[in-house]
Amino acid sequence: MQRYILIRLGQSVITLLGVSLIVFMMARISGNPLYVLLPPEAPPEAFERLTKLWGLDRPLHEQYFTFIINAVQGNFGQSFKWQGQSAMGLVLQRLPATLELAAFAVIFSVLLAVPIGVLSATKRDTWMDTVGKVIALLGQSLPQFWLGIVLIWVFAANLGWFPTSGRGGIQNIILPGIALGWFSVAALMRLIRSSMLNVLDTEFVKLARVKGLPEGKVIWKHALKNASIAPITFFGAIIVQLITGSVTIETVFSWPGVGLLALEAVNARDYQVVQAVAFLGSAAFVFMNLLLDIGYAYIDPRVRYT
Repeated sequence: MQRYILIRLGQSVITLLGVSLIVFMMARISGNPLYVLLPPEAPPEAFERLTKLWGLDRPLHEQYFTFIINAVQGNFGQSFKWQGQSAMGLVLQRLPATLELAAFAVIFSVLLAVPIGVLSATKRDTWMDTVGKVIALLGQSLPQFWLGIVLIWVFAANLGWFPTSGRGGIQNIILPGIALGWFSVAALMRLIRSSMLNVLDTEFVKLARVKGLPEGKVIWKHALKNASIAPITFFGAIIVQLITGSVTIETVFSWPGVGLLALEAVNARDYQVVQAVAFLGSAAFVFMNLLLDIGYAYIDPRVRYT
């Protein structure tokens, strides 16, 4: 078991190093941030002074090694755009808003996906199953930004039920939370449906029905409990995805979270903030997958030898 964990830890470290190199290089594709921060009429001396001050005159491999050493210590440097503030500090300031939006999207996904998935499996090939398939199809095919714009147009602009943008009370979070969680509803619902169909054909479910247990208890207690292993595993990845993949929704609804911060940093060519957001998001994915792999090894020892 210890050998398996060490192997997975080593693979996670290698993955993070690869991600850090990609993030480092991609952040510099947009060009020199000095052309955004300084006016065109700025003297060459100003460009040279800031270039040396921020270490942009050094070779890329030296900048990369400095980035890795500082990142391990939790230091992603000072922001170019928001001068005087650290990149990590900016991310931590915006993180509560993103977590709030992701939490609402998770609750919305679970409350909608679980009953629809169960009913779609138990009422197979009926109109309920058809409705579930349509929801799954729409959830996985509609672009998030398009869905967000439609929700704003219908429920905010025309009906006036919700605000169009910004962060505030519960009304502000409903539309962006639905737009963010809709894809997760479709994915989780399809997984629950397929898991339930497999469980409903097992012998212990048939035995429970033969014993005369109420159908509701057989479905919601015995079958759903055994069918929830795969959805729960997938659920961990969904949570991280909702936290790190909210750039589009936060932009559409002007939600002041990490996603909107990342877009603002890209437009300003703020390497430090872009690297902090991308690296921390990737680290969250790697860490969640590592936990899931270790959990699998404890639940099923056969996983260690595959």
